[in-house]
Amino acid sequence: MKIKPIVLSLSLLAMSAGVFADDDCTDPVADWQPRENLRLQLEEQGWTVQRIKVDDGCYEVKGLDSNGHRVKAEFAPASLNLMEIKVKINREDAKDTDDFRHTIERFTKSEPAPTAAAGQAQPKQKVQ
Repeated sequence: MKIKPIVLSLSLLAMSAGVFADDDCTDPVADWQPRENLRLQLEEQGWTVQRIKVDDGCYEVKGLDSNGHRVKAEFAPASLNLMEIKVKINREDAKDTDDFRHTIERFTKSEPAPTAAAGQAQPKQKVQ
């Protein structure tokens, strides 16, 4: 039996597992902003938020964007910066000439996120 190729394959597999584990948010819990702040930001942009939950240390949002497309997005809980977004385009009412490129609105670190006391989110930049 050839043990060397098996051991080599298993060791490469074990080393590669660490590469995929770096997509988690690492913000200290003491620095997290309330989920309601994130909900206010997204609703101000026209999103319909269905759920916000914590997954791998990030806020995971499921809902509809301002164009009616289903969205699953991850945000850093302290800064509320967008980490990842997945969009499922609603093509039911689409025409052949429609452009399906999606504009992502992202919160930059230079702009402060709203606070619960302020009650209103500040305008955000659009990134195309």
